[in-house]
Amino acid sequence: MIERRTFDGLGGADHGWLKAKHHFSFASYYDPKRMGWGPIRVWNDDQIAPNTGFPPHPHEDMEIITYVRTGAITHQDSLGNTGRTEAGDVQVMSAGTGVRHSEYNLESEDTTLFQIWIEPSRRGGQPGWGAKPFPKGDRSGKFVTLASGFEDDKDALPIRTDARILGATLKAGESMDYPIGRTRHGYLVPAVGSVEVNGQLIGHRDGAAILGEPSITIKALEDAEIVLVDAA
Repeated sequence: MIERRTFDGLGGADHGWLKAKHHFSFASYYDPKRMGWGPIRVWNDDQIAPNTGFPPHPHEDMEIITYVRTGAITHQDSLGNTGRTEAGDVQVMSAGTGVRHSEYNLESEDTTLFQIWIEPSRRGGQPGWGAKPFPKGDRSGKFVTLASGFEDDKDALPIRTDARILGATLKAGESMDYPIGRTRHGYLVPAVGSVEVNGQLIGHRDGAAILGEPSITIKALEDAEIVLVDAA
């Protein structure tokens, strides 16, 4: 099964400084049929105006992955961590027993990003944060694991859940396969361009909810940048 969730059909909110689209129920957007996908609880498509952002607020027991598409985001938290994550790069925060953090766009342009929340495999644990650059050239024609709960993915940012977050770029007409497995929950979004997933059209910033597929074939209909979560 591959269910297309069109960008125009997503929930959303316009707060002026923040324009958000929600792939799953979030804040004031509620759809009982879209409460999550396996352990994937949130996938927000955010546009943050210059010199604005999310003031300090708390989280616990959630793995929060930020994939920056354009601009940059500046992080600060109650653990003393600070960092600036630029377009194409990724940051992760394991909320664990509890952490407060802020995320601000201190740039002169809009910042756009995907904010992905995944439920941890175990509750509690020491909170943590990390960020890492992932050059898009390294992802040409193949998936690179950006964040992972598996020890074998040594070059990925660590998260505390049975999941991988992967990124790839494809030129128009190129295709690639990914062995997701029938029991895994996949969620794929083209950050740029449109693709076909097992022959089904998935447009720019649409979501593809995947389950029961032993593998997927992704074909780029135009130059594309793809983010995939492969979760339990």
